[in-house]
Amino acid sequence: MRILRAADHRVMPWKNGGGTTTEIAVYPEGAGLDTFEWRVSMARVETNGPFSAFPGVERTLAVLDGEGIRLEIEGQKPIELTKRSKPLGFPADVKTSAELLGGAITDLNVMTRRGTWKHTVERVALRERTRIELFSGATLVLASEGGASVAHSDTSTELLARDCALFDASDEPAVLEPHGTSALFLLRLSRAR
Repeated sequence: MRILRAADHRVMPWKNGGGTTTEIAVYPEGAGLDTFEWRVSMARVETNGPFSAFPGVERTLAVLDGEGIRLEIEGQKPIELTKRSKPLGFPADVKTSAELLGGAITDLNVMTRRGTWKHTVERVALRERTRIELFSGATLVLASEGGASVAHSDTSTELLARDCALFDASDEPAVLEPHGTSALFLLRLSRAR
């Protein structure tokens, strides 16, 4: 288990230069925007406009803070995402633009290189002690609201808002314990082949 603290996340410019993104984790470690195999980040979206294109990449987007966003993805009907919506997966190389529903938002982006990695993103309301199975690949637990204790093997620590726990595959599950009302995202990344 590696703990990635919110204060240590790397802030960098968007690929299209229109804002900043906060990188939570990337593989291989230190990979750039054109060389990552998978990447987990947050972005502050303050204006309407186009998304950066990432050729050969699948993307999942979820709203962390703010009223929400309306996405126009080429070939699809417009889709509205809010904090209550399920995370939305779509190709990152299809023309996409966004319109804010009521002011700035912070979103969660999970991206995997098509044909190399695949991913799932689940929003979880943590109400009781919960075991998380750690399958092949990598599993990330991102605290989005409130806090939680996380334990694996003989290690235990606290996750505060926007902290992330990163696990490699393991036969032993991780155990999460909420602190009051907690919400988190469970991300699973695995090899596509």
